[in-house]
Amino acid sequence: MLRTFVQILFISLLAFGQVTAFADEIVKMDRIVAIVDQSVITEQELENRIRTLTAQLKKQGTELPPENILRKQILERLISDALQLQYAAQTGLKVDDNQLDKTIQRIAEQNQMSLKEFTEALSADGISMTKFRADMRSEITIARLREREVENRVNVSESEIDNFLTTQSSSNENRDEYEISHILIRTPEEGSSEEIQKAKAKVDEVIKLLQDGSSFSKVSASYSDATNALEGGSIGWKGATQVPTLFLDALKNMLVGDISQPLRSPNGFHILKLTNKRGGNSPLVIEQTHARHILIKLSEVVSEADGKKKMDDIKERLDNGEKFEALARQFSEDGSASNGGDLGWVNPGDTVPQFEKAMNELKNNQISEPVRSPFGWHIIQVIERRKQDMSKEAARLKARQEIRARKADEAYQDWVRELRDRAYVEYRLEDKF
Repeated sequence: MLRTFVQILFISLLAFGQVTAFADEIVKMDRIVAIVDQSVITEQELENRIRTLTAQLKKQGTELPPENILRKQILERLISDALQLQYAAQTGLKVDDNQLDKTIQRIAEQNQMSLKEFTEALSADGISMTKFRADMRSEITIARLREREVENRVNVSESEIDNFLTTQSSSNENRDEYEISHILIRTPEEGSSEEIQKAKAKVDEVIKLLQDGSSFSKVSASYSDATNALEGGSIGWKGATQVPTLFLDALKNMLVGDISQPLRSPNGFHILKLTNKRGGNSPLVIEQTHARHILIKLSEVVSEADGKKKMDDIKERLDNGEKFEALARQFSEDGSASNGGDLGWVNPGDTVPQFEKAMNELKNNQISEPVRSPFGWHIIQVIERRKQDMSKEAARLKARQEIRARKADEAYQDWVRELRDRAYVEYRLEDKF
């Protein structure tokens, strides 16, 4: 029988006493640690993510959980990310290179670095720009997926806003804000008595560790089933209306530093830590501007020069005493034209920066020179200004945002769980757990 090349090579090395040296140079092949529907997670991916997160947690001063627990938590996160990225690809959601470049440039600027300096800083931390770009593309994709699948479908009705404002109107609780950390021991929605008892035993173990002085962040990283477990369970500052009533009822009776008793919800058992608390009772007084404008839009038919010339002609007519509202009705291409260009009372931030800057520089009844914005050419007139207490309006806006954030977070957790329940996941690294 013919000998293979490998057999011949092995015999030759044996003859020269080089088998041991040859074996020492064998590099361990990467292996699959989990199959996730149509993709796989390799051991190298897992180890890379462990190194990255370990470095981040150490930099934040977060106490690390045992290695096997850390591996399991990170693998679960990789599985969740893989499922979401697969779904994004299947449904045509992509992040183009231009958007990715802008995001990375913005991150570099936030760190007060040039792109070259930022690349060098990443390299010093052992991260290549290629790897960083891939990670950022995944993060942006998942964020957009969450927005598309969950956040854009969350509605907050006026009656919902009315209800919680009415509920909170007799006290200042709605203006209190809480800095919270959270541990979740999840139970199936229709779990068996055995599953519930198993979860309760885990909760008892968590409570015992906390009572014995273990840090909340370490216990969270080791035991919590929440997606932010590796961040120590921190969910940051939340307004009273951003947290479920179950949480709020516990928080308002807690002192800073207190840890709650286990709280039962359909998702499982929750344990809260109140890290800090602050109030927010100051009235919100802003300066509003009553303004009107004339807009000439640019298009394939109307060039930059043509639009500017047309606006210069309108400005000359205004300077010669013609009525602003009459010219707005005749020439303005904005929806306000029928009202003589009247925009009503404008709040800070209601208009684009170029418009707001020019408007803020005008005195009452003064008319601006032509102003360029992304919408085209404007002429602006300020009619009057006033100070206005916007506390009620701000309260409704804040309520809408907070209710929406709470509903979106709950909906996202449910959506990810459904995505996971429908998926095929096979573990190949049970020995490590």
